[in-house]
Amino acid sequence: MTALDEVSRPGRVAEPDEAISLEELALAARNHALPLEALRYDVTPVGLHYLLIHYDIPDLDADRHTLTIDGRVERPLTLDLAALRERPRVTRRVTLECAGNGRALLTPRPVSQPWLSEAVGTAEWTGTPLAPLLREAGVGPDAVDVVFTGADHGIERGIEQDYQRGLPVSEALRDEVLLAYEMNGVPLLPQHGAPLRLVVPGWYGMAHVKWLTRISVLDREFDGYQNAVAYRVRTDADDPGVPVTRIEPRALLQPPGFPDFMSRTRVVRPGPCTVEGRAWSGHAPVTGVEVTTDGGATWVPAELAPARPGQAAASGEAEAVDDRWAWRRWRYEWTATPGRYTLSARATDASGRVQPIEQPWNRGGFANNLVQRVEVLVAAE
Repeated sequence: MTALDEVSRPGRVAEPDEAISLEELALAARNHALPLEALRYDVTPVGLHYLLIHYDIPDLDADRHTLTIDGRVERPLTLDLAALRERPRVTRRVTLECAGNGRALLTPRPVSQPWLSEAVGTAEWTGTPLAPLLREAGVGPDAVDVVFTGADHGIERGIEQDYQRGLPVSEALRDEVLLAYEMNGVPLLPQHGAPLRLVVPGWYGMAHVKWLTRISVLDREFDGYQNAVAYRVRTDADDPGVPVTRIEPRALLQPPGFPDFMSRTRVVRPGPCTVEGRAWSGHAPVTGVEVTTDGGATWVPAELAPARPGQAAASGEAEAVDDRWAWRRWRYEWTATPGRYTLSARATDASGRVQPIEQPWNRGGFANNLVQRVEVLVAAE
């Protein structure tokens, strides 16, 4: 056993009735989820957006920071932030969701960051498209994957590493992929990847590399830890699994009424009650949302707000905002009568994917889009 092995335990699932560990609590204290009442915002305020930091927040100087593009390219490039800001500027409204969202709801529980259902947020990311830079560098004809390296450094399962993720060349060359230097109209904050990060609309959060320093084009599939080991859907430790990629459809409801402090059970007054929330998918546009107020015995359609292409930027800037990859609002008018209820919503997208009622289990707790359950007490007057 090496010294690194001694400080980094392998991934595992919890034993029956095993409580969340101090290590998991430490992760939960460093990272944070979206308060569900923040679903009211079309664009999530920066401080309420979900946050996951694998290692430490690097100490980077924006004035001296550079990005290198190398590997299987004809003309390697090195650009500072000023040079990137001189390039075409676009703003995209994108919903980001952690690949492990919902992990703590699975049985047995995968031991890691203990997310419930709220590891999500929608921001307006401003920067310059990646594809023109790759074309300027001259991607070689034998290129297979593009690897993105962040400045954050740490250990996972005994492997010391910079955080790195790879994308197939075809994905990296999508027009939507962005090198972002602003979030909601202001420079990136340190915890959100300042001074430069990657935004890959439609993909889970592990692909959106923060504190970006290098982009390398490979003539093979990237076999680094975060691609080949960490973010894989597998049923057991020996299963090679399949890679985690695009976001599965999900609907979340903004809990109505007001909460009990500990249980978070919602208390609602009898009478008309608007049940509303957001829905999204990384595969295809959301086409419908259904709601149940009786724990899933019956489902009824909700009203889905229309997509709004080309909205003006929330920051007041002149450029239009591309929001094809952002969540959509939905609502359902419910007449609440005294009693106890379990409210849920489920999304369907244009590819035919529907949120499951029972979630297939996987060892890492990834791509879990099990329907949310909100306990509601309708109190008699």
